[in-house]
Amino acid sequence: MKSLYIRMCLLFCSMIVMSSVLGFLVSNLYYQARIKPQNDAKLTKMAIGLQQFIQDHPDSAGEYLLSTASLGYKLYLTNGEGDERAYGLPFREKDLPEEKLQLVLGGGVYHGVGEFPGSAFITGFFDNQLSNTIGVPVQLNGLTYALFMRPDAQVQFGELRMFFAMLIGFSILFSLWFVVVAVLHVVKPITRLTAATQRISKGRYDIRLNTRRRDEIGQLASHFMIMSRELERTNRARQEFVANVSHEIESPLTSIQGFAHALKDTGLSGEQRMEYLDIIDQESRRLSVLSKQLLTLSSLDYDENALQKQKVDLRAQLRQVLQIMEWRLTEQELAVRLHVEEITLTADSNLLYQVWMNLVSNAVKYTPAGGTITISASAANGVCTVKVADTGEGIPAAELPMIFDRFYKRDKARTAGTSSTGLGLSIAQKIVMAHNGTIEAESIVGVGTTFTVILPHL
Repeated sequence: MKSLYIRMCLLFCSMIVMSSVLGFLVSNLYYQARIKPQNDAKLTKMAIGLQQFIQDHPDSAGEYLLSTASLGYKLYLTNGEGDERAYGLPFREKDLPEEKLQLVLGGGVYHGVGEFPGSAFITGFFDNQLSNTIGVPVQLNGLTYALFMRPDAQVQFGELRMFFAMLIGFSILFSLWFVVVAVLHVVKPITRLTAATQRISKGRYDIRLNTRRRDEIGQLASHFMIMSRELERTNRARQEFVANVSHEIESPLTSIQGFAHALKDTGLSGEQRMEYLDIIDQESRRLSVLSKQLLTLSSLDYDENALQKQKVDLRAQLRQVLQIMEWRLTEQELAVRLHVEEITLTADSNLLYQVWMNLVSNAVKYTPAGGTITISASAANGVCTVKVADTGEGIPAAELPMIFDRFYKRDKARTAGTSSTGLGLSIAQKIVMAHNGTIEAESIVGVGTTFTVILPHL
């Protein structure tokens, strides 16, 4: 299989060769159509001038013809009966038809230049053939002769023709050399990108590419570097995710196995037995919650049709969440302020319910007794804005960007003995993004936290 470099070199070299051939063909066609008739007329005028001079000065005819030949012309004089004289270099071919010779001897003018047949790859101007001449009759020593003439290209254009041949040849050679270098300049970054993709496929993300170029190759390298860093971050996140899942599963399983083994002791009292069974029940519920949350994340990650959208009454749904949380609100003596307009959304009711439940439960969890939770919602300019604010302990600025990361737990000491998995906000963010919305958090330590959810409202 040919490499891209070889393919591009062959392509551009072929283009140069084809351009040269086409340029020659077009030039030849231009000669045939425009220049050849002009040359025929010019040579005819010169031949008639020679004819008149020879007839006026028959004694000087030979010398004059030699002088004319020395100026770069080929001359051929014949009477058709064996008397032939050549002035200048000989013709390459004496291919003049007999009838054309008789035409001139009979007093006519032979326009061989104008009538010379054209060919695609042969420029007639350089064909030193007797048939490619201008013929006129002349009277010399009482006899009629036929005088044929044409320019001697070797004398008139010999050096110039060599110069142009060298010019064209070296131009093509240098063009081919520049093509090879230029293609190498284009292909080299692509080769580096190919090597970089191979390194990434082997799990190596320490890629360094030249991103200083301002062309499309530079943009491609820059985007490739961004992709590499994103893949590295995703790989680290995947590894952390697997490690966190393993840890979250291992902890309750270890507890279940340990207490199940302890239950085999026949010497346990009934009270201890019930205590161990309660722990096993709690840990099994924790595993159940974790598995459901992981399934939810998986469906949102990979199933674009996971949403089952329908009309949702936002205020009724938020009221339902507060009713479910009423016992915890009462237990912690928390005040709730609800400011929600009449808003109907087109969304997945069950998933959206999880978002509000997660935000409200977090607000309850981190708000001390006597605090306030405020829920507000409004719709304007095609979007619905829902805010859940609390007067809790707040989130440090350094931790705020990480609260939506999977398995991130703000207070590991507080959540160690609970069923918290650190997936709630990740799931909420995924659900909101699946609805083409956004979720953001603002927090001041010691003042409180506000979560803002923006959803499309058509």
